[in-house]
Amino acid sequence: MRIETQQLKAFLLDAGLVTEAQFNQAQKKAQETKQKVGDILVSDGTITQEELIKLEAYILGIPFINLEKEKVPPEILKIIPEPIARSHNIIAFRKTGQSLEVAMLDPEDLRTIEFIKKKSNLKILPRLTTPESIKSVLSQYQKTLEAEFGEIIKKETKGIKSIREEIVKEKTDLQKIAEELPIIRIAETLLKHAILQRASDIHIEPTEKEVIVRYRIDGILRDAMTLPKIVQSGIVARIKVLSNLKLDEHRLPQDGRFKVEAEDYKYSIRVSILPVFNGEKIVMRLLPETSKAFTLEGLGLRGKSLENIQDHLRKPVGMILVTGPTGSGKTTTLYSMLEILNTPDVNIATVEDPIEYQMPRVNQTQVNPKIGLTFASGLRSLVRQDPDILMIGEIRDKETASLAINAALTGHLVLSTIHTNTAAGAIPRLIDMGAEPFLISSTLNVILAQRLVRKLCSEKLRYTLKKTEIKDLEKNCDLNKILEILREEKIIKDKDNWPDIEFYRPKPSKECQDGYKGRIGIYEALPVTESIKELIIKRTDADQVQAQAQREGMRTMVEDGFLKAAQGITSIEEVLRVIIS
Repeated sequence: MRIETQQLKAFLLDAGLVTEAQFNQAQKKAQETKQKVGDILVSDGTITQEELIKLEAYILGIPFINLEKEKVPPEILKIIPEPIARSHNIIAFRKTGQSLEVAMLDPEDLRTIEFIKKKSNLKILPRLTTPESIKSVLSQYQKTLEAEFGEIIKKETKGIKSIREEIVKEKTDLQKIAEELPIIRIAETLLKHAILQRASDIHIEPTEKEVIVRYRIDGILRDAMTLPKIVQSGIVARIKVLSNLKLDEHRLPQDGRFKVEAEDYKYSIRVSILPVFNGEKIVMRLLPETSKAFTLEGLGLRGKSLENIQDHLRKPVGMILVTGPTGSGKTTTLYSMLEILNTPDVNIATVEDPIEYQMPRVNQTQVNPKIGLTFASGLRSLVRQDPDILMIGEIRDKETASLAINAALTGHLVLSTIHTNTAAGAIPRLIDMGAEPFLISSTLNVILAQRLVRKLCSEKLRYTLKKTEIKDLEKNCDLNKILEILREEKIIKDKDNWPDIEFYRPKPSKECQDGYKGRIGIYEALPVTESIKELIIKRTDADQVQAQAQREGMRTMVEDGFLKAAQGITSIEEVLRVIIS
């Protein structure tokens, strides 16, 4: 049941929470901004969020509950898995007999209510609550999981017999250790913990007296836990078994892959094992297998940069390059482009190392240097498969560069990545690889450079820049150009100057320990225009190409970063961290 605007007005006036003039003004603003009247009244400070939701609960005949200071028993909390609780804003907080009380923001989310009813086999009693209540209880999942993990480690470690490293080199011994129930449980719990922490990578590092586990979350590597030395051989053996690797190979690096699947998630785990001084180090990359399509807008591409990429994706031939350092999201951007191009009337083929996401209707080939299947040899075979579109995971040598350019010259659209710091830097890099400038200028359509910055949580600190901070920024940024762009985008008023602009800093909280959560891209798109082609043929350096592109309207990554910082998406510190440093 939805609350009609006039019905909300009548109840607000009757409760004395607003005047008619205040409501009418909020209603007008809501129509202009396409928001709800209630949300406008809250953001303007006319009423509080709790007052609004209490009133809505009263109108709908649903009880209201505030859980901000409530401690929910772990066994009740776990009835709703954390990913569902987080994505649907719903919390189980009390069980009485065969009834389960759930706090939620949207009582019309009948699908979620029905799912929980089937899963728990209980009668569901919805209660309305505030976003702050939901946030407060969501942080309890973390504490519950950490306590649960600690207990499992402690309990299972007791069941592991003392093992001397020098006697577990035999394959049969290692197989037995890998199949021990305590080791299986520790490995499973470790993976579950990392996934629910939103880690992209797990590092398991042996030292002389213990095993250190670290997670990479939002691009930052941080300590997660310390395991006793006694579990080292078992954990390594277990991961090798799951990845189908050689158990008795301790001298050479090994790479593998396996999958983990639960009711709430499905992940492909890419494994790298490397011999180090105190044993074998494991790094696992966690790749979610999601049915959710990638979109360029969802990754953070906006405005002219987005238009440039979309325009060049419509071209049937040529080459599009995505550039940036390792871990900057280049491959995900390529997959987003393939999502746009993936229609029944084209044949798409890729050669990748590794295949990070499996895409329907796309013929994906995994590089395997051990058997001679390299990017170059794979690409040479792919062009004989009648492709319309080719995606090459990375151009890293002369042969691959030459074959990619030839493919683009002979009627194919080629997408690939290259390691450079800026979009303009990709051109001299290709020339250094031995590609002829006249061929580069004939085939290259557009270059997209990118970095990933951490996103600020919803709770953040607002501030304006001090004079000393503005002076420091002038050393690395063209502040006049950035100011011009902020005015163009209507983020600031024409009369505003740097001391007037509001920016945001992270505010650590229970939900966001360092004030950041998730990542978004900042970009610069360099279209290869006629003037850029002339510079390429003349073998002009990257700085001159960059300057010409900016004269033609290209926005740099710094400028895109400042746009996102002024919008409260990220912080200036984050933008400078990934670009300047």
